[in-house]
Amino acid sequence: MTLNQPKAARKTRPLTFASEIPTQKLSEFWSRLEKGELCASKCSKCGYTSFPPVADCPRCLNSEPKWVKLDGTGEIESFTRIAIKPASFAGQATYTVVLVKMKEGVRVLAWLNDAKPDDVKVGARVSLVTGISEYGPSYAFTLRPE
Repeated sequence: MTLNQPKAARKTRPLTFASEIPTQKLSEFWSRLEKGELCASKCSKCGYTSFPPVADCPRCLNSEPKWVKLDGTGEIESFTRIAIKPASFAGQATYTVVLVKMKEGVRVLAWLNDAKPDDVKVGARVSLVTGISEYGPSYAFTLRPE
């Protein structure tokens, strides 16, 4: 019996989408981010901390979050370099996305700005930076000097 050899590559269909994300229940998060402060939500009943923030606690379903300001420092747990980009990022240079464990224990996924590929390592210390993009308030990380 002869098996068909798999193709080396397969073409996918283009994907393009845009959506409006409802933010009413998390308006405090966006207001603080606009002022340069990144926050996680902390359940006022059971104390569970979430990032990205949630309006309803995933553990006890309480709907009254408190806001915890993140210190802004953390350590890279994982990362990837994005060279083949979705169409909406086609104009961007190759970029790095990092998963960072913050000092407060939550994990934050974000872009890593202005880092040489050889400098990005698991365990590297990073600092959070906030800003305003054409889509509104945003956040990313930068490597901290050793």
